[in-house]
Amino acid sequence: RAAIEQLGVGESTPYSHLSPAERELRRKLRIHGRQLGDVRDSKTESQETVRLIEEVAYEHWHRMLFARFLAENDLLMLPDGSVSVSLKECEDLAAEEGARNGWELASRYAAKMLPQIFRPDSPVFELVLPPEYELKLEKLVANLPSEVFTASDSLGWVYQFWQAKRKDEINKSGVKIGAR
Repeated sequence: RAAIEQLGVGESTPYSHLSPAERELRRKLRIHGRQLGDVRDSKTESQETVRLIEEVAYEHWHRMLFARFLAENDLLMLPDGSVSVSLKECEDLAAEEGARNGWELASRYAAKMLPQIFRPDSPVFELVLPPEYELKLEKLVANLPSEVFTASDSLGWVYQFWQAKRKDEINKSGVKIGAR
């Protein structure tokens, strides 16, 4: 939410302080938000960001989680596929690969390995989360025990956890369950 608000994605006009690159990212995110179902008010030109915020949160978490899963199972590979790398090795390689840190690099590697899942061209991944939130997310994923990622049913349990709150809300609402 903070990163999207900083770019003024929901606002009717771009903030004057945005660079040309930030304006372009804002435009892409607005389009993506509408594709997800966020509504743009045709009179005011302002736009909802509820679905976009949800997508950004989920995709960044999902990519980091998958990077850790791949690394813990010795499946996270260098882009040329020659050798697997650990999260520690990603941290060591981050600067020379132009990544902010090891998590970003590991996430990039995971996305390259699974382009149908992470859509590397998505504007969601161009959005940089504020450091305080990114660090919190990194700590959450890093502090999970290794066994969480190596158990045979680990990914299923993680996905159920991510969706638990929303599932409870839907079940309590009594509304028929649909795609959304």
